[in-house]
Amino acid sequence: MLTLKGEKRSETEDKDRQFSERFYGRFERRIPLGYEVEDDKVSADFRNGVLTVTLPKTEKAQTKAKRIAINGAH
Repeated sequence: MLTLKGEKRSETEDKDRQFSERFYGRFERRIPLGYEVEDDKVSADFRNGVLTVTLPKTEKAQTKAKRIAINGAH
């Protein structure tokens, strides 16, 4: 199970119109993985607003992998 937790923050201020808005919210997402992962090799990177999570499969999980042929456009 992969669990992602975070907090969104948004602040807007318009001095000409004399108003400001603030939005704060926490979130949590749980994603079932469906296969075994090498826990000690998991990594995550956050750049330019994009979270990339790398979850290497165990050797046992890799032996169960299926290849699916992709047909070209008609």
